Amino acid sequence: MKISKKMALEMLKKMLEIRKFEELIVDQYARGNVPGVTHLYIGEEAVAVGACMNLTPEDYITSTHRGHGHCIAKGGEFKPMLAELFGKKTGYCKGKGGSMHIASFDKGILGAMGIVGSGVPIATGGGLGIKLQGLKRVVICFFGDDASNTGAAHEGLNLASILKVPVVFICENNLYGISVPQRKHQAIKDIAIRGVAYDIPGVIVDGMDIVAVYDEVGKAVKRARGGGGPTLVECKTYRFRGHMEGDPNLGTRYRTKQEINEWLKRCPIKLFKERLLKEKIMKESEMRAVEEEVIMRLQEAFEYAKESPFPEVAEMYEDVFVEA
Repeated sequence: MKISKKMALEMLKKMLEIRKFEELIVDQYARGNVPGVTHLYIGEEAVAVGACMNLTPEDYITSTHRGHGHCIAKGGEFKPMLAELFGKKTGYCKGKGGSMHIASFDKGILGAMGIVGSGVPIATGGGLGIKLQGLKRVVICFFGDDASNTGAAHEGLNLASILKVPVVFICENNLYGISVPQRKHQAIKDIAIRGVAYDIPGVIVDGMDIVAVYDEVGKAVKRARGGGGPTLVECKTYRFRGHMEGDPNLGTRYRTKQEINEWLKRCPIKLFKERLLKEKIMKESEMRAVEEEVIMRLQEAFEYAKESPFPEVAEMYEDVFVEA
């Protein structure tokens, strides 16, 4: 498909926002400034941005433990995101959620989920709420290849199919469940074929090609918004870092340097820039200007988060649901 310069600018900006944000976290986590565990999205930027470019501010997403990219793609802002990762009270969840649990209902971010596969039934519930209210909104549910094996995922997909809720299920197949390759945790090559079991469309897309993701997810969003029910979209992608920060040597205990290097050649940002130059949509100078602007805003956000206060101890039990 032909993309406009306006769309190209937005796609590039969002992917660079994710990449630069995550590169900052690499540094800050190593310095001990990010409490807890963090899982980075470097390498998978085309999936989140390509998918979320099809959404309106009123639509929703559910995210995963590897959720920074999803949050930024859906409109999450640097300042409250960084503050949240640093455990500061100016964060989206007042510093109590951290890396794996960012949520912002105002932005349509129903939450990042630390429990693998748990976002699927939550997205189905969100879709049911939309349908019962007669709204023309959509939920995009992100989850990984290993999450597709969980009971919660199967139950959520099954119910979504039965109720024909407006949810687009996006499986980010980065080939590994922590350190276990897909070929060892599944007997199938393509997760999209599981759509047959739920009588919903199952499609495969190159997750390193932002335009391909945008196009395919766009069809699924249109179908969902029009009352056609859910679609399962499998995006073949790859994480350039290890499973989490602290995973030694980018995960070379369980994957080869050759494999990593082959995927690095298919960096989604690099591929998109090459396309923009080839099709004469943008110049290198324009791309540099976008990157410089992102870096400047990120630095401002970093200073903001660094200077923000931590929550008081007395706030520990605020914002907690307690059963009466």
